[in-house]
Amino acid sequence: MISIKKNLNIAQFQSLIALFILCLALALMTDNFMTTDNFWNVMRQISVNVCISVGMTLVILTAGIDLSVGSILAFCGAVTAGLLSNGISIPAINLFIGFTVLGAVLAGLLVGGGLGFINGYAITKFKVPPFVATLAMLTMARGFTMLWTKGHPISGLGETFGFLGTGWFLGIPMPVWISGIVVVTAIVLTGKTRFGRYIYAIGGNENASLLSGIPIAKVKMWVYALAGILAAVGGILVTARLDSAQPNAGFSYELDAIAAVVIGGTSLSGGRGTILGTVLGAIIIGVLNNGLILMSVSPFWQQVIKGLVILLAVIIDKSNQKSE
Repeated sequence: MISIKKNLNIAQFQSLIALFILCLALALMTDNFMTTDNFWNVMRQISVNVCISVGMTLVILTAGIDLSVGSILAFCGAVTAGLLSNGISIPAINLFIGFTVLGAVLAGLLVGGGLGFINGYAITKFKVPPFVATLAMLTMARGFTMLWTKGHPISGLGETFGFLGTGWFLGIPMPVWISGIVVVTAIVLTGKTRFGRYIYAIGGNENASLLSGIPIAKVKMWVYALAGILAAVGGILVTARLDSAQPNAGFSYELDAIAAVVIGGTSLSGGRGTILGTVLGAIIIGVLNNGLILMSVSPFWQQVIKGLVILLAVIIDKSNQKSE
């Protein structure tokens, strides 16, 4: 019994221990890692992944997966930039609709929520496996992005919009504030609400949840819609930071999000995991990316190393499940 408790305690802190060891190793291997400028650079870079990963956590807690978040990010960023830059023009009726920053941002969030809802609807109403449904959305959203942008970046979005990605408030970058609000909201949602308890219950045992009267389809559709909205938040941050919506933005971001969730201790089988664990996982991925760049490691080897880290995290997760 004592041995089992010790294993559980170590499992709870394994992400924190891994982050400490990683930071210590990078501090010893590079001169530029432990600097204030690099700290804020890392925090800005991980803000986008934190937003996406929080949505991915909600999905994985229900024993699902969402491969479309990277493409939804790109499309929502492009929609926001396009509406802000060009508005909507309907020459047939001589109508032009211009958008403020707030209006364009809300439109981008609405599009993200809508695409996520379609994922949830296909999964719950037509029983399409989450992997297949979101893989299809990945392709569709990437195609929508190319159609919307015509394959060209949309740039020159103004200082007010750019403040969301590059501005500072009370000495902290705006992306960090925004991702922090997302994290706190998600912690309250999963830990203090009936909706959060339903998410864990569905991932833990869907059949038992159904017999208990939990509206599984409704909860899952909301979860995928929230994942879409948070992907849109990430898209808006990326677009604001670059002052440009890139057609190829968000490529493979879904892999970084899944990696952050798994490294943070959330079980791919669903029903077990925390938002704070995911945040730690996102920080580990961000620090690892930053360290590899500072050490001038080839981008090809970076992919190999990140893949090995993800594989190691999954193996540890499976080992923990067996020990429990």
